[in-house]
Amino acid sequence: MNPKLLIFDWDGTLCDSLSRISYCVVLAAEENGFVLPKSVDPREVIGLGLRESFQTLFDKANNEQVAAMCASYSRNFIELDNDPSPFFDGALDALNDLKKAGYRLAIATGKSRKGLDRALLAKKLSSFFDASRCSDETASKPNPLMLFEILDEIDILPEHAIMIGDTVYDLEMATNAGIASIGVNYGAHSPERFKKYRPLFCVDRISEIKIQLKQ
Repeated sequence: MNPKLLIFDWDGTLCDSLSRISYCVVLAAEENGFVLPKSVDPREVIGLGLRESFQTLFDKANNEQVAAMCASYSRNFIELDNDPSPFFDGALDALNDLKKAGYRLAIATGKSRKGLDRALLAKKLSSFFDASRCSDETASKPNPLMLFEILDEIDILPEHAIMIGDTVYDLEMATNAGIASIGVNYGAHSPERFKKYRPLFCVDRISEIKIQLKQ
């Protein structure tokens, strides 16, 4: 491989926000008369677009109820996000190292555009990434459309790109786009579930990616 572009998921891969997202999902459901069974982990839908997340968790909810849960989630998350979720230890340094090494960097996330822009602004990274796509401006993962749009924008072929993520939705999306993938072991989904998507490798820390790519 000769990778030129590294495409990162945000929540659960770069940003340590899984607990906050899970809390807001449960709270939004309860505010609208839905209770998530104890056997269902809200982390299961992290990575999907917001609407797709509630549709997956509550398949009997109608469009109005799903829209109401989405609105509740957004309101609650923004209120909590006045104190932005931190990056995982070493993630920012790793991103800077990868950029200095000549890789182009992009984001493909289930967040909304407003949510991602708010997070990038809080971390002073608004102009750091070469491209980004969010689930409310294109198709949700695992549809490969957001990856195709990033590739077109940066003008890079699929064989020169790698998707990095913490969920099966990230790796399935990469497979659907004909792009190689890297899994992270500390996110929303167990790395045991990644095997069917044949990632290049899985890492315990983002800092390991640069080392592994040089081998």
